[in-house]
Amino acid sequence: MSENTFRPFDNALDRDVALAHLRAATIGADDGELFVERKRAEGLVFDDGRVKTASYDASEGFGLRAVLGEVAGYAHSSEISEAALSRAVETARLAVGDGGGTLADTPARTNKRLYTDADPIAGAEFPVKLETLRQIDAFARDLDPRVVQVSATIAASHQEVTILRPDGTEVSDSRPMTRVSVSIIVEQNGRRETGGASGGGRIGLDGLLDPSDWQAKAREALRIAIVNLDAVPAPAGVMDVVLGPGWPGILLHEAIGHGLEGDFNRKGSSAFAGLMGQQIAAKGVTVLDDGTIPDRRGSITVDDEGTPSGKNVLIEDGVLVGYMQDRQNARLMNVAPTGNGRRESYAHAPMPRMTNTYMLGGETDPADIVADLKDGIYAVGFGGGQVDITNGKFVFSCTEAYRVENGKVGAPVKGATLIGDGATALKQIRALGNDMALDPGMGNCGKQGQWVPVGVGQPTVMIGGLTVGGSAT
Repeated sequence: MSENTFRPFDNALDRDVALAHLRAATIGADDGELFVERKRAEGLVFDDGRVKTASYDASEGFGLRAVLGEVAGYAHSSEISEAALSRAVETARLAVGDGGGTLADTPARTNKRLYTDADPIAGAEFPVKLETLRQIDAFARDLDPRVVQVSATIAASHQEVTILRPDGTEVSDSRPMTRVSVSIIVEQNGRRETGGASGGGRIGLDGLLDPSDWQAKAREALRIAIVNLDAVPAPAGVMDVVLGPGWPGILLHEAIGHGLEGDFNRKGSSAFAGLMGQQIAAKGVTVLDDGTIPDRRGSITVDDEGTPSGKNVLIEDGVLVGYMQDRQNARLMNVAPTGNGRRESYAHAPMPRMTNTYMLGGETDPADIVADLKDGIYAVGFGGGQVDITNGKFVFSCTEAYRVENGKVGAPVKGATLIGDGATALKQIRALGNDMALDPGMGNCGKQGQWVPVGVGQPTVMIGGLTVGGSAT
């Protein structure tokens, strides 16, 4: 353990004083906690042959919460002191009023260690990071004379949290995060196209700064950019679609995952509300949310309420069997918390959020799935997307996709968007490949203005009858 380990109750705030204030805030409440955080983040961007951005941010603070029924009082401060905590108690108690609640049991303890507690920012000297960015730039430009612009990013952060509960239980977690990204623009005959590759996780920078890692990312970014140089306008219409493994699971995350979060279902606003125990997907489809995978971007040893993360089955053989829950919504729905209570920072209250959400693989050879596609799109890369939680309707843009006719992969297509709704798409899954893979570690998820890191994954999947937006054929 580093000498600089975050110990908020050793200096900034006396633990007994903090516990007394927390108990005062939660008298008559159903739940509550004191969440104390320190976070440091560094980002370096090398763009078009020069350092474009070099940033370093440091923050710390606390969030105090008291929960009674469906109401939560939350106060936060960037000043970790008794005076600030005393003021926060007054705000948090507004939700409790005259009380009447019964304090929930404290979460179970865990000794799991899913990732290192070392600070990744300190894992490599600043000059080494800059030199690596220069090497990425030079290497990418030497790969192909059509490369006209290169952008490379090295990002690292270290979040340390301590969660104190009214019964005196104290839980701490040290969360590293790293990522290296490469983006390349190529030009041919006056046409420019872009390709990108990114990856990382709750790991140190050592492996990501190794030439074998970033050179693979540069080659992949170049490959995608060159593929798109030959892309033709995407067709439009209703057709079958095959999605590649790994990162295309972002469609699963958005179109289905959010709809399986507890708060949306408790309030009845999800397209999946009230369907527990019913067949909502094709036979063979099993979907999990798993925060326990070592070193993954979406993994958490404990969630931001102190509950150990879990490997939670959401859909089993097509049947809805579980939702992702924080403590408040779990209590109101009379089920157990699942370790999905997450928050962006001390300035935000927790809510049910995904961790690593993925679909298990089947037994079919991916090549056979593509060969069975008579007239459709084979999509292996995705950009941005949007979903309406109330009806599950989604729109996703493809960054790498191909036209398939009579089982033969043809020309790459440009401008393809996939349009559908999660509930229908689940039932129209026609084949699952035996190549389930997780994404390389680059996902962020937004919900109600809060962003948290997540992971996604899936095998090669065929979905029937999606609407493909492109240009008319």
